[in-house]
Amino acid sequence: MPIVVKLDVMLAERKVRSKELAEFIGITEANMSLLKQGKVKGIRFETLASICAYLRCQPGDLLKFEPEDTAEG
Repeated sequence: MPIVVKLDVMLAERKVRSKELAEFIGITEANMSLLKQGKVKGIRFETLASICAYLRCQPGDLLKFEPEDTAEG
């Protein structure tokens, strides 16, 4: 997937536990785990904004675009 979620890195840098952030933004710990692993198909802007507000960061600090290699034939 070309979008890489770097939430785990930001949590470690800010010394914030997943459980703490999940409670603040109102999602389950299971959903937080899926989000950290990049195993979600999307994220609501409201959720992204809440994460950024809590961690005092920008969306670009959490998400990275990595284009997939395309083989030319």
